[in-house]
Amino acid sequence: MKIQKISSPAFSAYGRIISGIDCTALQMVMEKLTAPSNVIYEPGLAELEKLAVAKEVRERLFGGLPVQIGYCNGENHLLNAVEYHRSSEINYAATDLILILGREQDIDPETHQYDTSKMEAFLIPTGTLLEVYATTLHYAPCSVNEKFRCMVALPKGTNEPLQFQPKKSGEDALLFAQNKWLIAHPDSGLDADGAFVGLTGTNLEV
Repeated sequence: MKIQKISSPAFSAYGRIISGIDCTALQMVMEKLTAPSNVIYEPGLAELEKLAVAKEVRERLFGGLPVQIGYCNGENHLLNAVEYHRSSEINYAATDLILILGREQDIDPETHQYDTSKMEAFLIPTGTLLEVYATTLHYAPCSVNEKFRCMVALPKGTNEPLQFQPKKSGEDALLFAQNKWLIAHPDSGLDADGAFVGLTGTNLEV
């Protein structure tokens, strides 16, 4: 699929580039973290959360809310699913990576299916700090040069296991974890984990 630059006006529908925050120490820590041949996600990591940049993320980007700062690293070339939160997500690209993005507004309100042909892909260069809006559909980054490394900051508790059993109807059927609504592609295998299967069209690959 076509890979657009993050500087493209098209990206403004999905997020924004954040400037004025020093990520030098963050970059150094991210380069030391595990990056397997699949995808690993850690919601929060003490080594990241104790950095000075974590305080800036919490205060300037989340308005003082409790946050978790973790990472998503590895190698990936497929979309597999889309998710959204009730809050923005802050990412830092410690390597070049590709994000495949869509709009929550384009989910069918009756069936909660979503057509992957509506999505767009963007190259996020190393050293970019960005906000992914709450209404932006996204999932694990895709690789540019084999392994990718991406910092992920979200409100505390996001993506942790649910403490209740959601209904299996309407939007509630998409609730996969705390503050995480997910729609899986039938080729992803995520149905085995109880994910709602509702992506139609191609399981996008980059």
